[in-house]
Amino acid sequence: MKKAGSNDDGWVDLHIHSTASDGTLTPDQILKMARDRNLRAISITDHDTIKGSIEAHRHLTPQDVELLSGVEISTSLQGNTLHILGYLIELQDPSFSRTLSILQQARKERNPKIIQKLQQLGMELTYEEVVKVSGGGEVGRPHIAEVLLRKKVVRSTDEAFRKYLGTNGPAYVDKYRLQPDEAISLIADAGGIPVLAHPFIIKTDSERDLDKIVSELVSKGLKGIEVYYSEHTDIQVALYKRIAQKYNLFVTGGTDFHGARKAGTHMGVGKGNLRIPYRLVEALKEYKSA
Repeated sequence: MKKAGSNDDGWVDLHIHSTASDGTLTPDQILKMARDRNLRAISITDHDTIKGSIEAHRHLTPQDVELLSGVEISTSLQGNTLHILGYLIELQDPSFSRTLSILQQARKERNPKIIQKLQQLGMELTYEEVVKVSGGGEVGRPHIAEVLLRKKVVRSTDEAFRKYLGTNGPAYVDKYRLQPDEAISLIADAGGIPVLAHPFIIKTDSERDLDKIVSELVSKGLKGIEVYYSEHTDIQVALYKRIAQKYNLFVTGGTDFHGARKAGTHMGVGKGNLRIPYRLVEALKEYKSA
């Protein structure tokens, strides 16, 4: 995709995953990399957990980049997955933390069931092996996929999802998810700004269909849409911009950086040509302080 535009005030990356979920870099390592890449601001948006964001704030120094608290919550929309990002949330909000704990427990209950299905398919792997790969973070399907890759059951993690772990795969196990409106309210109640993540996963290129979904989410309190993203095409970026303008939504952007677990996607630049201007962060901060 094309650059987000020229910017004299620095670049940002508002979609980064750490070892607290399925990234391969610790929050401290992420801060160092962001500093080395001369980014002005970042947000660690781990899946259904704020542990990475909390840890990053603990390590933050005056020499580091600006850090926005963040999270990415998986929700279910008509049987499909839809992700809601939350920015500038209050990390100590007790109700927010309790709900995330419920979501994390759902992940923990799901993973052994997936492994059992893989074992029934004749694959030799254990839950302990998967936990070791996770590095102590929240275990998820990407970690299971990595074990399958290491054991040469598959040639890539994408193949692991396509053949076994994806929605239609023989080892797929569903888990409890919030509804989108519940995630939006949860983020807003914690003082945060709810944003629709990478809309392309909704799997519709119909502007009418996407508009209908976004309209419903806006009525529930959605405040932004992730326009700039490593996987978005120029056509998709233009579409998401139009929808953002129609509903007066904040525009955000990020690479979805996972470190070595997502080869070819680099912090700050995505696949090489992504540039997200700091002015998008300024808009979020102005809204938060209003």
